Amino acid sequence: MRAVVARVTRASVTVDDDVVGSLDGPGLLVLLGVHHDDPARVGTTDDPVPVMARKLHELRVLREERSCAESGAGLLVVSQFTLYGETRKGRRPSWSAAAPGAEAERLVGAVVEALRGRGADVATGAFGADMAVASVNDGPFTVIVEV
Repeated sequence: MRAVVARVTRASVTVDDDVVGSLDGPGLLVLLGVHHDDPARVGTTDDPVPVMARKLHELRVLREERSCAESGAGLLVVSQFTLYGETRKGRRPSWSAAAPGAEAERLVGAVVEALRGRGADVATGAFGADMAVASVNDGPFTVIVEV
């Protein structure tokens, strides 16, 4: 599982001219991708879902080295299968490392639920939709989180 995490002052996801998720105020925009091996790891000692949720919630990248857990800042989680695009050969990315849609949707949903179970304020995009993601990066500050 891989996430690109940006510290933002605000962010939103729009589908067909309707805002489906937004973050008004400081927080994290999380673009979350699921690897094709991740579903087999769920329920094992190497389960990526709780680890990713903990890392995202406790990541100390907000102002004054605070986390969403400490500050109560929200997260906007957007599924992003393209994070597993392979571009080393040729000009056209390969998506074979990304999990199939149904599995990815299940795991992205599980991370969102695990974050909410930790008390996080979480907004989401719409899985599989053609989304327009808008954000105002703070810093800018962007990191990659992998589990």
